[in-house]
Amino acid sequence: MNIDLSGARWFKSSRSSATGECVEAAHLAGGHVGVRDSKNPDGPALIFTPGEWDAFVAGVQDREFDRP
Repeated sequence: MNIDLSGARWFKSSRSSATGECVEAAHLAGGHVGVRDSKNPDGPALIFTPGEWDAFVAGVQDREFDRP
């Protein structure tokens, strides 16, 4: 998948810590979602399809990723 990120508007959660250790997300063309490391804005970004992002959000809401 090749999506142009040059015009992406990246944002952080309002719950981000002041230490800068967080991720940024961007809503992209075609319903895709980009995710990148806020400490390395020129580095690589992960791109999720709408279905992948919905599955991830559902997993977070269902606490699938919580540590035991």
